[in-house]
Amino acid sequence: MLTPLNRRRFIQSTLATAAIGSLAMGNAGQVVAQDAAGKRRLRKAVKFGMIRIEGSIEDKLNLVKSLGFEGVEVDSPSGLNRDEALKASEKTGIKIHGVIDSVHWRDTLSHPDEAVRAKGVEALKTAINDAKFYGADTALLVPGVVNKDVTYEQCYERSQAEIRKVLPLAEKLGVKIAIEVVWNNFITKPEQLVQYVDDFKSPFVGAYFDCSNMLKYMVPAATWIRQLGKRMLKFDFKGYSHAKQWVPIGEGDEDWPEVMKALSEINYTGWATAEVAGGGPKELKDIADRMDRCFGYTA
Repeated sequence: MLTPLNRRRFIQSTLATAAIGSLAMGNAGQVVAQDAAGKRRLRKAVKFGMIRIEGSIEDKLNLVKSLGFEGVEVDSPSGLNRDEALKASEKTGIKIHGVIDSVHWRDTLSHPDEAVRAKGVEALKTAINDAKFYGADTALLVPGVVNKDVTYEQCYERSQAEIRKVLPLAEKLGVKIAIEVVWNNFITKPEQLVQYVDDFKSPFVGAYFDCSNMLKYMVPAATWIRQLGKRMLKFDFKGYSHAKQWVPIGEGDEDWPEVMKALSEINYTGWATAEVAGGGPKELKDIADRMDRCFGYTA
């Protein structure tokens, strides 16, 4: 099984070697996805680390803008120059829509050691402050990990207690904590995620949903989406196959027509962010085209 620390690296290395399929998709410049009634609108984005070209931050944002993307999501902490990134965002019009707590796998909020959990709390505070700086509205958080040292109940209780310490800051700054469910052996059913979010009784805690991650748990993505409803803050885009694991967008086992229908039913009109290997202009255009094809399914 994929270890948590290597999850993102695994996705990147696997997809980097995948053949780029040729699909008859829509215009790569398309940034608006609507159903037949013209009601649905999803905003297309990438993780900033997927833009793999030489050049300034502005150069990178201009590239994804030319391919039809509207936004990016950045890590926190990271080596990114915050001032340069903010200026590039404002100049290009590419929105930094979210921040990812990049140390949540290491300094987990479920760790048995209180000192490690305290470091995780500080990292989450940093991510929230960075989000405020960029004008982003979410900080993505994997709340904890269940393993040989941490039971499900311990992960639940510890992570919630630590998040509550940070919640006043999130509310003050207007940044929502977006709980992502990944392969961390924690929260494998939609009703569990609903309960976890609702326990906080705050509009500043919601769900960051990745339907490809959830295929592992054998509950249809559309079921998760319909149960999450208004709790769903953001949506990640990639491809997963039970037979091949990580594959290019559109070549996995996701039921995209049903996913799009469910998103329409809950009136989700937010960000859809690709989380795949990325690359240069050719690879990013292919990703944009693949996303457009998924967007184009009639609800």
